Order: sequence, then C-alpha cells, then structure tokens
Amino acid sequence: MMDYVNAFVSMLNGMSPYLLLGFFIAGLLHAFVPSAIYSRYLAGTGFRPVVTAALFGVPLPLCSCGVLPTAVALRRSGASRAASTSFLIATPQTGVDSIAATFSMMGLPFAILRPVAALVTALMGGMAVGHWERKGALGDMGEDGNYEFSELPKGLWNKILETFKYGFFDMMQSIGRWLLIGLVVATLITVLLPDDFFSTYARWPFLNMLIIVAVAVPMYVCATGSIPIAAALMLKGMSPGCALVLLMAGPAANLASMFVVNNAFGRKATIIYLLSIIGGAIGFGVLVDYWPGLREMFVNAMPHHVMHHGMHVSWFNTLCSIALLGMIVAALGAKYWKSYQIKRNKTTAMKEFKIKGMMCAHCKANVEKGIAALPGVEKVTVDLAKGTALVESSIPDQMIIDCIEDLGYQYVP
Repeated sequence: MMDYVNAFVSMLNGMSPYLLLGFFIAGLLHAFVPSAIYSRYLAGTGFRPVVTAALFGVPLPLCSCGVLPTAVALRRSGASRAASTSFLIATPQTGVDSIAATFSMMGLPFAILRPVAALVTALMGGMAVGHWERKGALGDMGEDGNYEFSELPKGLWNKILETFKYGFFDMMQSIGRWLLIGLVVATLITVLLPDDFFSTYARWPFLNMLIIVAVAVPMYVCATGSIPIAAALMLKGMSPGCALVLLMAGPAANLASMFVVNNAFGRKATIIYLLSIIGGAIGFGVLVDYWPGLREMFVNAMPHHVMHHGMHVSWFNTLCSIALLGMIVAALGAKYWKSYQIKRNKTTAMKEFKIKGMMCAHCKANVEKGIAALPGVEKVTVDLAKGTALVESSIPDQMIIDCIEDLGYQYVP
C-alpha cells in the first residue's frame, strides 16, 4: 500500500507547483484577453489566419471538448473553416498549464517539442482544409448564425477576481477529475508493471505508436491528465516517441469531438482533421525515436524525482500539493452538490433534455447561454454530471432541441 502512496505523492509533488502556475496563467488569459479578438484575425482562407489560429490555440487551456463550442463560435463569427480547424487541432493538445506540467514531469525537451508539434500539426490540418475549401470541395457547412462572445468583467478588481475564479475553480471543475484519474492510472502503472515491460517490444516502436493511436484517439484524456500516464509508461520502457504520440493524439480528439466536428464542419473536413492529428503524432514520434541522439536526449532529460520514483519532499511542494488537492475537491464537491440540488428542487414545469457531448465547464456554459437566449425561455440549468438540461419555457421542445444541436451537441431522446 505504501508503494502506491509514495508513487502518487511523488508525482503530485513534482507537478503541483507548475499546475498552479498554469491555472493562474489560464485565468489571466480568460479574464484579460477579449474572446472576440480571436475571430477578428481569423477570417479568410489564406495562410495567415491558419497560422494565427494555431498560435492563438496553443497556449489556451481548453480540452478537446471545451474547444468545440469555441471553434464553432469562431466559425459563426466569420473565421474560415481552415482557421477554425487549425484552432481545433492546436488548442486541446497543449496549453499553459500542460506545458508547465510537462516540464515538471518529463523535462525541457518534451515541454518545448509538445507545443511545436501541436503548432505544426494544426498548420498541416488547417492548410489542407483551406486547400479544399478554396476548391469548394467541402460542401456547405450549414447556416451560420451570429454568436456573441461573453464580455470580460469590467474593472481591474473584477478581472482579478475572475482570474482566480476561472483558474482555480472553473478550470478545476473542467479537468480536475481527469487530472486525478491520470495520476491514479500513472500510480498503478508505476507500481504494477514490471520495469522491463515495454523494453520487450522496444524494437517495434512504430507498431507501439499505431496501437497507442488506436486507443488514445477515441477516448477522452485532457492535455494535463495525459502527462503522468506518459511519464509512467516511459519508466516502464516505452520509447519517448511513443510517449509523445500519447501526449498529442490523446488530448486532441475523442468520439464526442469527432461527432461535433462532423456535424459542424462536414465529413471531409473531419477526415482531414483526424488524419492531421494521427499523421502529426506518428510523424513527430518517429522523428524522436529514429533521429540520431534525440531518443537519448529525451530519456536523459526526465526529471530526477520521476526517474527514481523517489519521494520529492519539500515544504513548498507539499503546500502546493495540499492546495491543489483542496481546490480540486472543493470544485468537484460544488459541482456535484449543485447536481444534487438541481435534482432535489426540480419542478414539474421544467422539462429535461438529455445531451451527449458535454464534458467540461465550457460545454455547460455554452449550452446554458445558448438555450437561455431563446425567446420564451424563463430558466435553464445544465447538470454537467448527468448530461442534462432542465428548461422552463413556453416554446416548443423542438426549438430547444434544434438549439442544442446547433451548438454542436447531440440531443438524446
């Protein structure tokens, strides 16, 4: 039992200071950078909006489901399909929080290459979609509505409060559960798998990459939660190239995101989107594993406390770990308490709509805002844990269902 505790505490202590810094920067980006600025520079089908979209997306701490409503909103605000696809590919692969956490657990080479790989992959996908978009080969996306971005809080003090609320509460609700799951899975891998597990298959790294892609692309794992899993697998002999494939392909897509992208951008754009993610991940993985000297550099750069499974104890790291766990517990507790209160206070006048594809606070806010904007809607409350929306309104159910699907989610009868 102590082996599990020691491995978990060691990983948590190594990551927590960087995670807290990343969450704080995420809050600053949210509170001080107007969302509408993104669509302003993303119109047109040339190279510039694709590059701009990728550069905007790389530092943003949005997961593969949280980025979907943002990308759809960008498209409806005038961004090209090429730029929107570039943003879709770059954003979930990395972010300021995951870059900091990658450095803490996997070293500087991974922390540098991960955003670079996300940028290059996004450019590949965006330019490919732009090529077919200019030829008119992608078909009609459907009706583009007007989307109003939420306004930033006014006043410096309100922006500071929003920084901490978003970074240390909303973000914790979005990825806290997945971060804990990643740490637990990494702990189990570290303790249960023999140290030479992956070394047995080391001579077939390309086959390992294909297996990782087949498993990682359909499932949901956030950019930060994938880090301890990749680090633990490297400790068991997995090549750094295979670990990079997991870090790129896992966060970039999942089954829900594939459905939404297909619905919002079309089948051909979805195929390009998936091929860009898979091709980029395997391409960079092969580069790391087969370029002379790169493989050894990535392995040797792993931090000392991770390589030796040691207890990295210091008062500062311990305080950061306690603070991080406390914030996650508080945020998730509030999330599920609200779910309980919604169920308890439900009235017969409210109708329940089951929604598929919501996975984070961004999804919840997007659905609530979209339905609330419909004329005749008196009250709407989204229960993220159950995947439902309770709506009190005087309008036909079909209008609410159409709104849900227009936002990029799936209504479940």
